[in-house]
Amino acid sequence: MRIGIGPSSSHTVGPMRAGRAFADELAAVVVPDDVVHLAVEPTEPGGAERVARLTVELYGSLGATGRGHATDRAVVMGLAGYEPETVPAEVCARQIEEVAAVGTLTVDGVGDVPFDPATDIHFLPGRVLPYHVNGMTISAYRSEGQEVLCRTYYSVGGGFVMEDVGVPGAPSIRALATVSSAEAHATPAPFPFSSSAELLAICEREGLRVSDVVRANEVSARSEEEVDAYLDRLRATMNACIEAGMRTDGVLPGGLGVRRRAKALRERLLAQAAGPAAAYTQADPLRGMDWVDLFALAVNEENAAGRRVVTAPTNGAAGIVPAVLRYYQDFVPGADDDGARRFLLAATAVGSLIKINASIAGAEVGCQGEVGSASSMAAAGLAEALGGAPAQVENAAEIAMEHNLGLTCDPVGGLVQIPCIERNAVAAVKAINAARMALWGEGRHAVSLDTVIETMRQTGEDMLAKYKETSRGGLAVNVVEC
Repeated sequence: MRIGIGPSSSHTVGPMRAGRAFADELAAVVVPDDVVHLAVEPTEPGGAERVARLTVELYGSLGATGRGHATDRAVVMGLAGYEPETVPAEVCARQIEEVAAVGTLTVDGVGDVPFDPATDIHFLPGRVLPYHVNGMTISAYRSEGQEVLCRTYYSVGGGFVMEDVGVPGAPSIRALATVSSAEAHATPAPFPFSSSAELLAICEREGLRVSDVVRANEVSARSEEEVDAYLDRLRATMNACIEAGMRTDGVLPGGLGVRRRAKALRERLLAQAAGPAAAYTQADPLRGMDWVDLFALAVNEENAAGRRVVTAPTNGAAGIVPAVLRYYQDFVPGADDDGARRFLLAATAVGSLIKINASIAGAEVGCQGEVGSASSMAAAGLAEALGGAPAQVENAAEIAMEHNLGLTCDPVGGLVQIPCIERNAVAAVKAINAARMALWGEGRHAVSLDTVIETMRQTGEDMLAKYKETSRGGLAVNVVEC
């Protein structure tokens, strides 16, 4: 889980990180603040190059739905040096228009480069690069057309980015990582696992809960205080997003005319709790479900507006884990900080298993990889926070994922609004149901989490491309955009 901006982890957060990485690498080989505009100037001593032009090529799903997902905006912000976790809202709202108006992009560490988003960003939905459907290439040239730097990146879901550092014809794919994360991943974990069977075996052998295993692996690379601080920061960001969504109304951007509903729903629920309908409201055993729906809607409306969210595991599914965690905090007697941290740690374990063995990218396996994964993570987290045994936590994750198999990704207009916002609310309730069902029993079940993850991967492979975040099938073509 990481903090970023909406509306998409794979189409917004990942491309912004790629743009930032390209700017950093370009700054190492150019003469800062000395960009060729007209005349061809010689290369400076030491082999440094000068930049006169930048191009961005967006392939596959990035090309198909990049406009609706603000991929062009994200790349430009990344090239300017902004990061998803800290980019100001006003930059998100107007930076690309300002670049287009002046015809110049100030590349971080490099300086001003002639750049017109309309002609220098190319959407190429018909071309899919070999490694992943979410591919993009950024290139820098000297004024005489000589290439200074060219890099290809793959946004593989959840904001994670791979880069091709090979030469033409000999690709070499590696993870794009910060120095600190690279150091952390280089530290051997005491309890490595790549399947739920391995995780359950560790829990049984060591007498640990699922969250204990994940925590032990985390603190092998950083302190307990750092781990808790990051978990608390994630939770605070999730709650802030919920609160912001519940207090904002209006129409979401993008042209579909989708009105925000969270604020009105919150006001209605509060009025019912205090007014003549209070007795009925208090007697309604499903009233908590309305609040869970509200929490999820609030987050995904914020995401659709390009606001700050927690990618968990993607932005399109960002409302599910926060909604279920908030349900734990507000509706479960005895909920505390330790339970909330255990919730997030267990959810992380499930998310990592899905990412390793299948995919969390809607462009690769459909929405089962986004909403299905988030529902599975939230179910595991809730079961863990409620004191579930490792087998029950694994069962909760399996139930939630099993009943999201085959879910397509068909966003209307390429926007993370229809059906994405409501789909998060439904999946959050489904996660709670899965956790409760798992806690009824002792964890014995016919289908393992490993089996359902593999089934999800195979289903994604068999799914037609038009149902995998291309907006060429399903609701995307059957809903009139007006």
